[in-house]
Amino acid sequence: MPQPAPLYVPPNPEPDENIRHSLFGEILDWMLAPLLLLWPMSIAITYLVAKSIANQPFDDALEDRVTVLSQQIRTVSGKPVVQLPGSAHDVLRADDVDSVYFQISGPAGLHLDGDRDLPRPRTGSDDDQARGGAVSFRNDSIHGTPVRVAYSYVNLDPLREPGKGAEPELALVQVAETLDKRAHLANEIIKGVILPQFIILPVILALVWFALSRGLSPLAELQERIRARPQDDLSPIDPRQVPEEISPLVGSFNDMLERLAQTVEMQKRFIADAAHQMKTPLAGMRMQSELALRQVDPGEIHRSLEQLATSSESATRLVNQLLALARAENQPHAGLAFEEIDLAQLARATVQDWVQASFAARIDLGFELPDAPPDALAEEPLHIAGNALMLRELLSNLIDNALRYTPPNGSVTVRVRRDGEQALLEVEDTGPGIAPAERAHVFERFYRILGTNVQGSGLGLAIVREIAQQHGAEIDIFNNPRSHSKKFPGSLFRLTFPPPVQEPIDAD
Repeated sequence: MPQPAPLYVPPNPEPDENIRHSLFGEILDWMLAPLLLLWPMSIAITYLVAKSIANQPFDDALEDRVTVLSQQIRTVSGKPVVQLPGSAHDVLRADDVDSVYFQISGPAGLHLDGDRDLPRPRTGSDDDQARGGAVSFRNDSIHGTPVRVAYSYVNLDPLREPGKGAEPELALVQVAETLDKRAHLANEIIKGVILPQFIILPVILALVWFALSRGLSPLAELQERIRARPQDDLSPIDPRQVPEEISPLVGSFNDMLERLAQTVEMQKRFIADAAHQMKTPLAGMRMQSELALRQVDPGEIHRSLEQLATSSESATRLVNQLLALARAENQPHAGLAFEEIDLAQLARATVQDWVQASFAARIDLGFELPDAPPDALAEEPLHIAGNALMLRELLSNLIDNALRYTPPNGSVTVRVRRDGEQALLEVEDTGPGIAPAERAHVFERFYRILGTNVQGSGLGLAIVREIAQQHGAEIDIFNNPRSHSKKFPGSLFRLTFPPPVQEPIDAD
């Protein structure tokens, strides 16, 4: 029975933080968002200001009417009387838009004239001000219709000063009108202010768009200049040709170009050196193979094949070291998977891999640890931060170098010890040693000390230096302090590793 086809599962969407955003769009959003937010706020503020402006002239007219009515109140035989002609009522209510109401009341709420339904003012600061003879204003309603009311109190006994003796008798004068004219005037003011904004706003948006396009045009020009460059052009960009704001970015980009140029140059030099070094073993292999083909004597053929095997071994070792050096140089510190490593355990395991080679060369290969305290049950681990594979490669090259230069019946010792918080890895031999003038050059690729007849590629110590630098280790070369031979003073390679970074402990 055929199996059903698996369902297609779409890939997970890319997280929002990895999505590229347009710089033009970001700036435009941050400029327009506050603008569009402030625009309705501006309309609301304009409306409040318009209402205040519209109220003022109509309040002045109400105040004049209250003043005129207050002057028509007289006291006759101890009673308040309103001397208001009949035609005055028509003048007070003469309004084509709003309805006008007025009311004159004597002491104790005695109605003297006007509309009885007009509500009396509430007690408060404005009411106290009106009792002092000033005209006050309030918003109220009559028959469910909102009105604006101006009112004042008239002292019926002007000879009696307020605050002395009994309270004076006061008459209340109120004039109210509906709000239609005020609303109409406020709307006209708002229209006069808001309508131009509808014309100005698109103009502002167009100017912002144009300004952003002009402001970001240097970025587009820089992009075109970079794209127009040849593929092998790694020269820095002139920071004087870019705006000041992106000069730091251009400076960082130039630094990256410089590092890239150095890397490319190093790779070119590496390929050229590797090709040059590969010529010798390959030429030897070809010569030995051609010689073997021309030989008839089995002994000569066997001897040629042995030489061919030796050349093949040298070529294989050279290729392996080239690959190791390329791998070390192309793994920067950030690319290495560092972990906590017991340096003593790693060194012991690496030394064991070279025991057979030391037996074949008749060299005593040893491994030493620092003396443990008498009360210690086991050796104390010596931890460093590093990459185990690369560190084994480093130590293998040091041991191989020592075995090659140490004569038979000599000794090579690998030692691990602690110096304060730092870990030390030492490889010492009883070979011919390295002169102080040569010590700065032995770490260069394909460098060979003159006068030595040891077969090698000159890459081992270059690999050691590269891996040591990636681990932040310092490497020094000394004479072997335990060697007493003038002909074979020996060498001591010492690597000093920094202590591993301690992770902060969470208090919780």
